[in-house]
Amino acid sequence: MSKINKLGYKIAVSGVVVVLLWIGFFKFTPSEAVGIKPYVENHFLMSWMYKVLSVQVVSNIIGLFEIIVGIGLIWSLFKPQVGKIFGWAAVVIFGTTLSFLLTTPGINKIIDGVPTTDFFVLKDIMALGISLMVVYNETGLVEK
Repeated sequence: MSKINKLGYKIAVSGVVVVLLWIGFFKFTPSEAVGIKPYVENHFLMSWMYKVLSVQVVSNIIGLFEIIVGIGLIWSLFKPQVGKIFGWAAVVIFGTTLSFLLTTPGINKIIDGVPTTDFFVLKDIMALGISLMVVYNETGLVEK
């Protein structure tokens, strides 16, 4: 991998890490727990959690998963084999978030003739791609 590719890769993975850690920690707040409820309660793979856990506990679990995956992605910069595990975990996170575009009622609208959505979800297209790059990074970034 060339130096510029390594730099670009590190920046891209670091961006995903920042998003996962920041949003992961935010999941522990009551505001975010309530904020994600419409997405989680309408998702066919996640809605069951509210039947057995409180809104805050569900948010905490999701946040903890995001934090662990963020830390794992940092580790993957030094140990590419770890990237296979945490890269796939990130794919699950971002794939799930993108699926909210299909499962959340009212998320897609037409405003002034322009199709719109909750655009914060769209950032996960890039994060999904970067996560797949982590899964398939065979070289590692630390010179031996």
